[in-house]
Amino acid sequence: MPIIKYRLFYVISVTIFLILKLQWRYAFRHHFLKPRASKIHPKPVQNVYKDSDKTLVSIVHGDDTYLMIKESIGLLGGLEKLDVKGKSVLIKPNIVNRYPSPSNTNPFVIKSLIRLLREFGASKILVGDMSAIFALPTKKNAIKSGIWEAINNENIEFVSFEDYDWVEIDIPQGKFIKKAIVSEIIYTVDRVINVPVIKTHNYANYTISLKNFIGAIHPQQRPYFIAPNFWDEVIAELNVAYTPHLNILDGTRIFIKGGPTRGTVATPNLVIVTGDRIAADVAGLSVIKAFGGWNRINNKSVWEQRQVKRAIELNLGVCSSSELKIVSKCLGTNKSNFDALIQKIHHVLNNAS
Repeated sequence: MPIIKYRLFYVISVTIFLILKLQWRYAFRHHFLKPRASKIHPKPVQNVYKDSDKTLVSIVHGDDTYLMIKESIGLLGGLEKLDVKGKSVLIKPNIVNRYPSPSNTNPFVIKSLIRLLREFGASKILVGDMSAIFALPTKKNAIKSGIWEAINNENIEFVSFEDYDWVEIDIPQGKFIKKAIVSEIIYTVDRVINVPVIKTHNYANYTISLKNFIGAIHPQQRPYFIAPNFWDEVIAELNVAYTPHLNILDGTRIFIKGGPTRGTVATPNLVIVTGDRIAADVAGLSVIKAFGGWNRINNKSVWEQRQVKRAIELNLGVCSSSELKIVSKCLGTNKSNFDALIQKIHHVLNNAS
């Protein structure tokens, strides 16, 4: 019963907040109307970035985001493996609110990825997300955070998921939720590239690749409405509904404490790329720990974080460091510091505590 009680508290408080903010349309449409969602059965997506039985994870340091992204994907085997030529591609950044990086994905990371996709012949590129319910509409946040300007200058279509239709996907393995209601945009494109920020989170402990998918979930299924005491597990279960083709982690500026809106900032100037969501999360968590992150992250192994544990149970990706192969390159001037950071990341990934 406590889960239901807290769920009602969240529903009531969010609705009141939206009404007081004069956002009647969002309060009514997203909280009281049952979404029309046709059921679909998505095709499985395979990780093409592997070396034999090892999942590849690239880590690149530098100052030029375009060169960093190009090099990090190149270390995995190149964008050719993703076969984007003539394909439609959705870039799914983190646009949670109106604040600049690291609250949201760095606009230069998005702009650099758009440039690279064009060079490799993508026929159509979209950038889309749905902000936190308290912060809607998403377009307003894209404008204020600088992301809109980066997209507009590139003549790219921006999609606010809350303005589009939804589809329903079964989650038979779910303990907390048995179906996901997801933005139709995710399934109407040929490729989805997940571009989250590496950051800590006051409620979910951290938010990286797995958590970034929540921006594509209908507002009625946000974790605090489903089971507030089990945010992490709900996040993992909702990820059963989709698999991104590639994960590009924005580690240019990160939160190592607090978040997701305000917190203690570190500036690793990193890009991390992998085809595996769990690999992405444990690599990002390792960076947070390497920069002296807060106790919620430091007090346990990255493999013991609840999002990661539940995702492993659901077979969403790798389950141990033995399945990973880290490849790295420094494009900056301070190679010795970068090498020391990579050693720390290896230590964190291989350590049980």
